[in-house]
Amino acid sequence: MRFLLTNDDGIYSQGLQAIKQALDRVGDVVVIAPVTEQSAVGHTITISDPLKVIPIHRSGEFYGYGITGSPADCVKLGISCIMDDPPDVVVSGINKGENVGINVLYSGTVSAATEASILGYTGIALSVDNYFEPDYAAASMFGSHLASKLASLKAPLPYALNINCPSIPVEEIRGVRITRQGDSRIVDQFVKRDTPRGTTYYWQAGMTKIIDYAEDTDAVCLKNKMISITPIHYKLGYHKENSILDGIDLEALLHVD
Repeated sequence: MRFLLTNDDGIYSQGLQAIKQALDRVGDVVVIAPVTEQSAVGHTITISDPLKVIPIHRSGEFYGYGITGSPADCVKLGISCIMDDPPDVVVSGINKGENVGINVLYSGTVSAATEASILGYTGIALSVDNYFEPDYAAASMFGSHLASKLASLKAPLPYALNINCPSIPVEEIRGVRITRQGDSRIVDQFVKRDTPRGTTYYWQAGMTKIIDYAEDTDAVCLKNKMISITPIHYKLGYHKENSILDGIDLEALLHVD
């Protein structure tokens, strides 16, 4: 089995190292990740600047390739140029902090998995719900087992999987549930500060707040100490039968008064 492993916290992150160690036990892992943190860059791809590929060594051994770009760049470049053979599964993570609700749109971690799906490969994004003292053990174990199972399928999934795992010991996890994306989001809160030279700057300090308390949503499942698996698709079009646009005569707008 071949895995392309990336993330948005950077190639030196503890979360990436944790899932790499778990994946190493079940297959061949090629690490292709940003050289610097790329949190909340969404589905950014680099067009105007060159992408540098930097071999990274840790403890005297080759570890992977650091890319001067986004997580989506890493997947594109990895599959198109770096890997000799295509991956069976693209794994993105483990992200420090949950990716639930509206925040999925901002997440570089989720966007890497979505990019894999766009290119015709199975992609999964892994996150834990603790930013300050994350425990990656359960997410590493479950993520590697799931990636191995998905790699054995005859065809890639037609969607990506956004997986959020409680940052708690494995024995305390209450189960696994297929969920839908809820409406939880970051509630904006900016800290205002001044530089020594008098320039004002603002630092985003908002935290995720649960908006939708339905039991089948990603954030509520995670809060209930269960692993949440949300299938997501890159097609963001709204179903027209639910659209308020149906009540507007759009053709009439072509006529100039």
